[in-house]
Amino acid sequence: MLKRLRDSSLIPVTVVVGMIILIWYAGAVYLNAPMLIDQYERQKTEWNFEKLRQDAWAMKRPILPAPHQILADMNQSIIGRKVTSKRSLIYHGWITISSTLVGFGIGASLGILLAVGIVYIPTLNRSVMPWIIASQTIPILAIAPMIIVVLGSIGLTGLIPKAIISAYLCFFPVTIGMVKGLRSPDPILMDLMRTYNSNNSQTFFKLRWPASTTFLFTSFKVSIAISLVGAIVGELPAGARAGLGSRLLVGSYYGQTIQIWSALITASLVAGLLVYLMTLLERLTISKMGGRLI
Repeated sequence: MLKRLRDSSLIPVTVVVGMIILIWYAGAVYLNAPMLIDQYERQKTEWNFEKLRQDAWAMKRPILPAPHQILADMNQSIIGRKVTSKRSLIYHGWITISSTLVGFGIGASLGILLAVGIVYIPTLNRSVMPWIIASQTIPILAIAPMIIVVLGSIGLTGLIPKAIISAYLCFFPVTIGMVKGLRSPDPILMDLMRTYNSNNSQTFFKLRWPASTTFLFTSFKVSIAISLVGAIVGELPAGARAGLGSRLLVGSYYGQTIQIWSALITASLVAGLLVYLMTLLERLTISKMGGRLI
């Protein structure tokens, strides 16, 4: 038992997380102290480091909230409110997740189709691939407002513009990963398929597609996290009234830094959950194919 615990990653992860929390608490005191000291001097209040520390970790609108303040706000917003409440993080999280999943579906489908075309059509490899790479050099913050405005002018609002922004971000890793996967079979195996007089369709489904599965799911895990970022970014220029992006906007407008951090931590937890679910799907798929993940 002790050997297994020593060899696992639990201890290093726990140490790193503990260090981050300690640095976070110290940072909260350091960043919030100037505001508190100024307040003490104006009110002529006697203070020492212990009072400064306690007040720095209990401010209503701190520069950097302490971890326990964020956890308390998340507990109130997730557990303490009804799921249908517009002040519930579950309500806002589901709206962002719905845009994420739709965008991921669009982007993944587009990425797979482009990868197949690039592998089988040399002209696409020479003409489309450079443009696919160049598309990712444009900052999403510059494109998102234009997409919102253009689609809004033709009556497309709500989920669709956010999903398209997500798809724009997530199709690139799928395309690159799938191209790598479809080209991964050993040349000897490709020659063997030609020896069997297999056509392109048979080679694709019996050799190229199975060989690309691990590459595809690796790309999926990257893409679904990026898709969540795209959904949140898509909510910002639209001035959305719901979603994790809207929580960030409202917190920014009213100086509610604790709310901002709660939304950020929730978004990171949602991203981790989506990646974990994709990992489970990968294990299930590989298992059904008779393979085994190392």
